[in-house]
Amino acid sequence: MIYTIEKVTTLIGAHRYGDKAAKVAFLLTDSRSLCFPEETLFFALKSERNDGHHYIPELYRRGVRNFVVSQVPHEYSSLYPEANFLKVVQPLEALQRLAERHRDEFNIPVVGITGSNGKTMVKEWLSQLLSPDSFVTRSPRSYNSQIGVPLSVWLLNEQTRVGVFEAGISKPGEMQALRDIIQPTIAVLTSLGKAHQENFESMEAKCREKLILFHDAATLVYNADDPVVAHVMSTANFPGERLYWSQTDSKAPFFIESVEKQDCITTVHYRYREQAGSYKLPFIDAASVSNSFACATVALALGLTADKLAQRMQQLEPVAMRMEVKEGQHGCTLINDSYNSDINSLDIALDFMNRRPDHKERRHTLILSDIFQSGERPDELYREVSDLATKRGVDKFIGIGPELCRQA
Repeated sequence: MIYTIEKVTTLIGAHRYGDKAAKVAFLLTDSRSLCFPEETLFFALKSERNDGHHYIPELYRRGVRNFVVSQVPHEYSSLYPEANFLKVVQPLEALQRLAERHRDEFNIPVVGITGSNGKTMVKEWLSQLLSPDSFVTRSPRSYNSQIGVPLSVWLLNEQTRVGVFEAGISKPGEMQALRDIIQPTIAVLTSLGKAHQENFESMEAKCREKLILFHDAATLVYNADDPVVAHVMSTANFPGERLYWSQTDSKAPFFIESVEKQDCITTVHYRYREQAGSYKLPFIDAASVSNSFACATVALALGLTADKLAQRMQQLEPVAMRMEVKEGQHGCTLINDSYNSDINSLDIALDFMNRRPDHKERRHTLILSDIFQSGERPDELYREVSDLATKRGVDKFIGIGPELCRQA
């Protein structure tokens, strides 16, 4: 989706310096990831170690013309005559507000996932379960931070039918901003563990912070067998429908009647809203089995039938948490990202390739198979792939699959 610079200025409440017409399609917070400068809006974020304002001259030379800043460069009209500077108090808050306003444009089911562990697995598995029927926009990899969440939600577009986003926190006071950006219609708590516990006075305090995501959600999904979670939920005044799962409470909306493990297969027998069902999962570890309960509950709540759930659960693939980098023959480096096959993941992988220390001395080859469930017409999708490969410096392209061959 594309916004005019005038619209962006209004949405983030900025004071605009510069009057050049411009359109914004891409948000940038890291200068190394620049790909399409003409339609990029750069947010000059400050951190303890760095300041995005330092990269404005370089990005201007590379074609970027639109910047969100807290300080307008001195003599901007002469140094950057073609630029627009949108001045705000805090560029990070402006980034979050823009994503929040973008989210307001969509009246679709949006799943927000939080928890100490399992967020990425549940997100990826939900995408696998739902995408054959609906175009799913999800967080790339583990984009669940104060910066990652707005960049993820910005990916919502006209083709999206379901959004699935992670929300990760490490200290008190972080979840409210993420909740406002995601605005989940279904909120999921995967698990409550000891990660980042040093920043919270108790497990209950951390649970309450995570459950801020549940405010205003229509449906709440969580593990009622966790005593801390069950206690906090019993004292919380959340108006949403409580679709909790349990292996001990037979009155639970998603009640797990039995879990049978054999070789590499787990068979789960359950009752969802008093209707019996079962599925086989190609994993036997406790984390995968528990995460499958969350996925099944959400998928059924979104209308997936028990038969389709059973069919797709047994086809779930392991989640690659990061790209594999391997040394190949003749000094070749292989970057394997074959698990993630969509246009956003492709951009991240090509960006990763260009960040390798020796990338300038190497020839870049992209090996790509057909991309499925993109929600776009093939000619439009592969024109995007072509533009991306060109912009990211691909020297040789190897396409595999009937659709890629048709679009050669």
